[in-house]
Amino acid sequence: MGSNVLMQKLVFVAQIASQAVLYVLLALSVLSIGVIIERWWYFRRRRDNLDALADRLRKAFGRGDLAAARQLLGNSPSVEAQIVHEALDWYDDGPDAVEQILAKATRLRRKKFEGGLLFLGTLGNNAPFIGLFGTVLGIVTAFRELGNNSMGAMGNVMSGIAEALIATAVGILVALPAVIFYNVYQKKGSDIEEQAAALGNVVSASMRASRSVDKVRPADGSVTASAASDRKTVEHVDHVARTIEMEA
Repeated sequence: MGSNVLMQKLVFVAQIASQAVLYVLLALSVLSIGVIIERWWYFRRRRDNLDALADRLRKAFGRGDLAAARQLLGNSPSVEAQIVHEALDWYDDGPDAVEQILAKATRLRRKKFEGGLLFLGTLGNNAPFIGLFGTVLGIVTAFRELGNNSMGAMGNVMSGIAEALIATAVGILVALPAVIFYNVYQKKGSDIEEQAAALGNVVSASMRASRSVDKVRPADGSVTASAASDRKTVEHVDHVARTIEMEA
């Protein structure tokens, strides 16, 4: 007697829960769409032509115009420019300090450009299981009705099973866009880190080149033979910086 009462209560809970799963999936899909749109708007507002920016930045450093370089980075809406702009505050401390600040600034901003990815990744991995859970509960309810009714009610039972399978389909439907945009935005985050490092390489290479020229230049400002040879080194460093930027 007690087991029958318990079974009836469990079946009643399963009936309610199987319907509640669909509402949960609907709510999660709305949140997922909201995160996807917010991330799209975030990256769209921060788009910039980084190749052109790197070229102008290289020319500013070639002229020794640090103020112009700061202005270029400050006017750019991109996250990469913000990272390099922060690193330029340590310009006087040398290229090693600038590279360390670049790494720190990238880590601090990673939380912003990777915001929402944890939710999308979790939802993409687990939404099908939530839908499957609702399907199992619906099938339990359908088989319980099959045991309580005659064979004439088989059509209603099959209809209940079909409705229960909808939960699995909805779970997969919710998971697909979450997984797709999780991968898209994760790739955008990786691109930001790589492009920030490329801009940072332009800065550090220019700094090392200018310091190399300063070391070989005599006090009277004349150019010695060793300075002339070191110009080739400077040109080589600039070529390496261009190559790194193109590869990034």
